[in-house]
Amino acid sequence: MGRMQNMRGRSRTVMVVLLVLMTLLGMEMGSAADCREEKRLGIQACKAVTLGQKPSPACCERARVSTPECICPAISPRVAFLIGGAKRFVRLVEGCGRRVPPGYKCGSITAP
Repeated sequence: MGRMQNMRGRSRTVMVVLLVLMTLLGMEMGSAADCREEKRLGIQACKAVTLGQKPSPACCERARVSTPECICPAISPRVAFLIGGAKRFVRLVEGCGRRVPPGYKCGSITAP
């Protein structure tokens, strides 16, 4: 049972990391169904990020085409902790070629 909970926790973490990456793109907000689909596709593309790996090209692509308004509401203090904090957030996003402005706020994360 503990192993299954750990897998679920990793899936949530993957989703959160992707969602954080997607927040910096400034795209228009879509429907609730669009947001659910963006999250689903992002989880698939960015699973390795939760294992400490860099975002893959597919993960970065999802970050570039997804809507920030779908993502930031999911970034709670616990999720920010799972991501590894603001510094890791910035490294992940900038690893995808996106600049993170100082002070950028997404949910419970504020970029240094």
